[in-house]
Amino acid sequence: QVQLVESGGGLVQAGGSLRLSCAASGRAFSNYTIGWFRQAPGKEREFVLGRSWSADITYYSTFAKGRFSISRDNAKNTVYLQMNSLKPEDTAAYYCAAKSGGIYGNPRMYDYWGQGTQVTVSS
Repeated sequence: QVQLVESGGGLVQAGGSLRLSCAASGRAFSNYTIGWFRQAPGKEREFVLGRSWSADITYYSTFAKGRFSISRDNAKNTVYLQMNSLKPEDTAAYYCAAKSGGIYGNPRMYDYWGQGTQVTVSS
């Protein structure tokens, strides 16, 4: 079991940056594949990016590639989503999720979820 808590969301102007945190309690992140997802009002939850540290692979959605990145601090058992060059269309609630095994873009494949953190990008 792992519990996830996101933080770091907020209001930012277009072109700005935010770093979201996903703190885990329970098992270490190294045992899991981590995915970041987002959900805007009235829309389905969509895959942002995912990282398998055991396989050393990161998959990016088209909109995230070149702007978003993932990292972790093992000492803090925390994963980060760095978001640069933010656009108004990036406005959404952002969620981190964990699973065993490979990276999938389907949120139903993930076993553990945080509560989400809101990101609002103003134009």
